[in-house]
Amino acid sequence: MDISEIWSTVFSFQDYAEILPLVSNSLIAGALLGLVGGMIGIFVMLRDMAFAVHGIAELSFAGAAFALLIGTNVVLGSLVGSVLASLVLGLMGAAAKDRNSIIGVLMPFGLGLGILFLALYEGRSANKFGLLTGQIVAVDTVQLGLLAVCSVVVVVALIAMWRPLTFASVDPAVAAARGIPAGRLSVAFMVVLGLSVALSIQVVGSLLVLALLITPAAAAIRVTSNPVLTVSLSVAFAMTSVVGGILLALAGSLPISPYVTTISFLIYLVCRLIAWRKDKVRHSEKMAVVAA
Repeated sequence: MDISEIWSTVFSFQDYAEILPLVSNSLIAGALLGLVGGMIGIFVMLRDMAFAVHGIAELSFAGAAFALLIGTNVVLGSLVGSVLASLVLGLMGAAAKDRNSIIGVLMPFGLGLGILFLALYEGRSANKFGLLTGQIVAVDTVQLGLLAVCSVVVVVALIAMWRPLTFASVDPAVAAARGIPAGRLSVAFMVVLGLSVALSIQVVGSLLVLALLITPAAAAIRVTSNPVLTVSLSVAFAMTSVVGGILLALAGSLPISPYVTTISFLIYLVCRLIAWRKDKVRHSEKMAVVAA
């Protein structure tokens, strides 16, 4: 395959105007997922739980694969797998050390179950591939409704526990001394995180879910320490990655995940460069003051 063939596979805007109106559900779903991923990603970073996201994604993948095998709703199967994994982590892995060891046990188990269910599934191979790489371009009205309801639940839950969860994430010892129920709060957050992971898998698949729940928040944290601005940028970055990925995926014949992850990575890279530039300027100013 030469360069021109590769380019036409990645980007081909033929009939783009006719295709675009057909994916309005997907664009709405992408915006909702960007909002959810951007908001919860901040707490994932604060609580150092990137590894947990990956672990939950494997069980979510297993739940979705089982639902595909028995012919039920794949999104619902993904949600059940995520919530079960989140409850296990929330109830058994209070300490970071315990949590990481439990995740290390759950990840291969969930991935193995998912592969088993996919191997037993005799339907279209595209359905199998979609669980790993995402297939949001095919969102229908029923899926959009379920996604919207779950997104509202996640956003409302995050807003309700925002202040105590932030306090417990930044300084858990002081939060416990102030009477904040860190244990119950942690379990509640894990359930909300599980819902977010299951929803995000519909975009980028189980293998690349970190690009939606981690990278936008990590990028935002690099360029500002203002809490409100950090959340706003994280949501904006996540929405840009998802909606932009959908729009680009329509122009090619590849799964959506490479587009979403590439946009997300480029945003992170730019934020790293901005942060590096700020540090360099700050260091130069400090040296000038010392020299004076």
